[in-house]
Amino acid sequence: QVQLVESGGGLVQAGGSLRLSCAASGRTFSSYAMGWFRQAPGKEREFVATISWGGGSIYYADSVKGRFTISRDNAKNMVYLQMNNLKPEDTAVYYCAARRSLIHSVYEHEYAYWGQGTQVTVSS
Repeated sequence: QVQLVESGGGLVQAGGSLRLSCAASGRTFSSYAMGWFRQAPGKEREFVATISWGGGSIYYADSVKGRFTISRDNAKNMVYLQMNNLKPEDTAVYYCAARRSLIHSVYEHEYAYWGQGTQVTVSS
């Protein structure tokens, strides 16, 4: 129903920036809320950011607030995560996810569709 593909990950030094992209395909994407999650080595997957269908409701994890920005372009079926002032603790595989709701959510179990992930590595 919905397919998601992340891109934009890579290696960056602390203090640098990256922009992750999530390309979505499939019908009814524009009515889906979207989220970003990440999983570091040896740790459980954690919430990063979420955005409602219309883009008016946004919520961030405390660890990234003020540094990361989530946005979407429904006309292009794209979701973005702008990451500034990156820290080594941001190193993880980043996943985008889609939820069959207009409303955003911080709970990963409410997201039915997931991408394969893109690696972000921040060196010091």
